[in-house]
Amino acid sequence: MLKVFLAEDEFIVREGIKKNVDWEGHGYEFVGEAADGELAFPMIQRLLPDIVITDIKMPFMDGLQLSKLIKKNFPWMEIIILSGFAEFDYAKEAISIGVSDYLTKPISASVLIERIDALSGKIEEKKQERLLKEKYARDMEEDTEEEKKKLFVHICIGDKAMPELLENAEKLGIDITASWYNIIILQVVSTHHAQEEYSGSVVEIYERIKKEIENDGNLMSQRYIGDMLILLKADTEEEISDKLNRNVEMILSVLKDYPHVNYHGGSGLAASRLTEVTASYKQASAAYAHRFFSDENALLSYTDVSNINANETTEFDIGKIDPGLVNRDRIKSFLQTGQQGEAQFFVDEYIECLGESAANSAMFRQYMAMDAYFAVSEFLDRIGAGKDAVAPFDVAAGDINDKERMASYLSGCLEKALSVRDENAGNRHRSVIDEVKAYIEENYGDEELSLNKLASHVNFSPNHLSMIFSEQMGESFIKYLTDFRMNKAKELLRCSSKRGSDISYEVGYKDPHYFSFLFKKTQGVTPTQYRNGEGV
Repeated sequence: MLKVFLAEDEFIVREGIKKNVDWEGHGYEFVGEAADGELAFPMIQRLLPDIVITDIKMPFMDGLQLSKLIKKNFPWMEIIILSGFAEFDYAKEAISIGVSDYLTKPISASVLIERIDALSGKIEEKKQERLLKEKYARDMEEDTEEEKKKLFVHICIGDKAMPELLENAEKLGIDITASWYNIIILQVVSTHHAQEEYSGSVVEIYERIKKEIENDGNLMSQRYIGDMLILLKADTEEEISDKLNRNVEMILSVLKDYPHVNYHGGSGLAASRLTEVTASYKQASAAYAHRFFSDENALLSYTDVSNINANETTEFDIGKIDPGLVNRDRIKSFLQTGQQGEAQFFVDEYIECLGESAANSAMFRQYMAMDAYFAVSEFLDRIGAGKDAVAPFDVAAGDINDKERMASYLSGCLEKALSVRDENAGNRHRSVIDEVKAYIEENYGDEELSLNKLASHVNFSPNHLSMIFSEQMGESFIKYLTDFRMNKAKELLRCSSKRGSDISYEVGYKDPHYFSFLFKKTQGVTPTQYRNGEGV
């Protein structure tokens, strides 16, 4: 039943329209009334009527001003203007605003209902389209998050020009423009090993932090499972500093509610333009890399880590080296949980923690390189990759002649190990993805087919499966499923005489209207047009 709202300052006219029309008998619900536009608009926001009937001349806020507000905030609402004035200028302005009808007073109940009836088909059509768009947006949410993650990566590594970044952001409906930026990297890991618990806690934390971050005018994405990337935005340098402090406090406050998780994070220095965010990202990564050298949960700034490393002694004294810092377990920990691209940050932090004087000692450089090599060889052997995947350092070739060359050797050695590790993991995950693809092929006609259902089938958490699927396939699960269904629909449209509604049901869409909407959205033509030879 369509809802009708009336804004009219004359009490007698308002009562006449409200009481002389058999609203329910004509299939409408009279949901509210107001004596002026100022009173009407908050009620319209709350009641969300389909049709607003408003007088053009009212105190405080007239009908034209009210109509502008309605069309700006609720473009799908239909408006009928009533006026005792027949001047063309009023009608002309009303039309430019997008008012559906313009009637002069007095007006009879039968004429009003006649005009409303004429709008009802248009209203239902708009409502259906709006609902389809909302369903599509919900269905494509996973795909949007995947595209958002890619945009964040481009911003952080600085491989795209600003116009392209802005264009991609606009397509995703997000605003990345600001005068100042900063980056926070946060990792949250459950100490409980059960997949269900891991998924529940980490995802819940992610959603809570994401909501607060975005409410504060910032952006957030997820790089890996439990690994969050936050882009802070502000108009002034002072504001970006306040935002960093405020959001770090918020994150720590949320994490206090989950004593069974471990967390580590890092933030960079403020950047004054979008193309300089890559520097902030590198600084945040350096601070984030400090997690391998501390057993305590912490969210450190780049300045914090710089101050920690500044307290080194200038003269090398092996007795002053903290044995915990050269513990091979630090390297093992990095090999287990570090990400490709982080090796340089880890090595820099490793050397900084030991001190400049240690890195300047030829004897200690040789010890560090040897220790790293054995740790990598042992790790690769344990995961079945073969310890020969990484070559030992060559003293004669100058691999450890100075701090810079040693750092280059170490980071290269670790990056190679991470690459082999991820390739091995990818091989294991490929069998899972093959199982997922086979399940989709067998069950694509099931409307209830979802990421949760598939995750249960392969015994993964939905969050974990989503990440693996995107990494292995280069696209989100929902995009893969939608494309698969659309290709099946195209085959049936061209190779069978089945009705569109039957094809819709067969490929997993019980609502033929949504199927048609989705087909046109993804293929550029309607199912009928495709059947007639249009499109590809």
